[in-house]
Amino acid sequence: MNSLNVVGRSITKVDGKNKLDGRAIYPQDIYIEGMLFGTTVRSTKPHAFINIDITEAQKVDGVVKILTYSDVPGKNHHGVVLKDHEVFASKKVRRIGDPIAFVIAKTKEIAEYAAKLVKVEYDELPAVFDAEDAMKPESPKVQDRDNLFYHFKIRRGDVDIAFKECDVIVENVYKVPMVDHAFLQPEAGVSYIDEQGRIVVIASTQYPHFDQEEIAESLGVEKDRVRVVNPTVGGAFGGREDITLQIHLAIAAYLTKKPVKVVYSREESFVAHSKRHSMKMYYKTGATKDGRLLALEARIIGDSGAYASWAMNVLRKSAVHATGPYEIPNVKVDSYAVYTNNPFTGAMRGFGATQVAIAYEQQMDILAEKLGISPIDIRLKNAFRVGSITATGQVLNEGVKAVECIEAIKD
Repeated sequence: MNSLNVVGRSITKVDGKNKLDGRAIYPQDIYIEGMLFGTTVRSTKPHAFINIDITEAQKVDGVVKILTYSDVPGKNHHGVVLKDHEVFASKKVRRIGDPIAFVIAKTKEIAEYAAKLVKVEYDELPAVFDAEDAMKPESPKVQDRDNLFYHFKIRRGDVDIAFKECDVIVENVYKVPMVDHAFLQPEAGVSYIDEQGRIVVIASTQYPHFDQEEIAESLGVEKDRVRVVNPTVGGAFGGREDITLQIHLAIAAYLTKKPVKVVYSREESFVAHSKRHSMKMYYKTGATKDGRLLALEARIIGDSGAYASWAMNVLRKSAVHATGPYEIPNVKVDSYAVYTNNPFTGAMRGFGATQVAIAYEQQMDILAEKLGISPIDIRLKNAFRVGSITATGQVLNEGVKAVECIEAIKD
């Protein structure tokens, strides 16, 4: 008998009915009497020094205030691991889409009209869009320091000796592109000052407690003066782990003392939030003539775009999963996270484990073909079992179902 309350049972999704019948409240559904509307002015260049002139935009009837970096009351930065984002670009933009200003007006239409009058002069800089090129010493510096900001290593056994003992070796380079989460509900939010004087931000997010910290730091206030409310979330898949509009809204409400709302279009959503990491993966895999894996060497280069976000965690996980569900006695893996002037990358389903599967599974198919054995048999011969040791030295004592899964699809 199943003694578990959830696993193995059909469970009613607690928020499912409200989503079906339209009663679920998303942030763009919220309306507060007298509220203002905001629009973000973003960079149209990937790498440039900037000079901002808001004079003409401020003259538009109905414009209440235009925020730039000089209006940030606290620290003009944020970031889930490294604080390398600016709330508003101060001197330099590092990607297309960097926030430069935030126009607050009485209506959405006025805000959008005035945003077009904000003048941004660009003094363009050389840019780099390939992560491997960005690792070269002479490459343009995205964050004014080395573009390579993370290197993770795994070493097990001796791959140099092991490759000499292999009967067949397969070497290939695999590339996977950036991927957008494309969640159904583009970013939206409302901020206001409540009756206790707290700055309230209502926005669909995956990290309300993290948002609270970052908002408070940018406002220069204690955390208990910030309240983040998470309404219904219309999809996320990792794409709502980084801040987008939360700090802009909070500063707008804090300075105007009015409720402020913003709703991104689909187009703005694409440039505002992170992507899945593009990776270039150099793979070398060797086996004996009976199909037993002896050695694997991998070099994985992750494009972090203009900001770090979760790149260190993602590239570390890519390295840990680089061998796939296969036991290999000799392993050498190097993974790198690199700044470029591309859209920044962050969390997405799989968190780095998804990309490397493209490489290690194709290596298995090619090895099988060269050895004249079936793709199923080579996987069964090398798949993790209870007692297997991974490349990081972890002994798998339970929950090891790779062989069972392969056997289930064998026929």
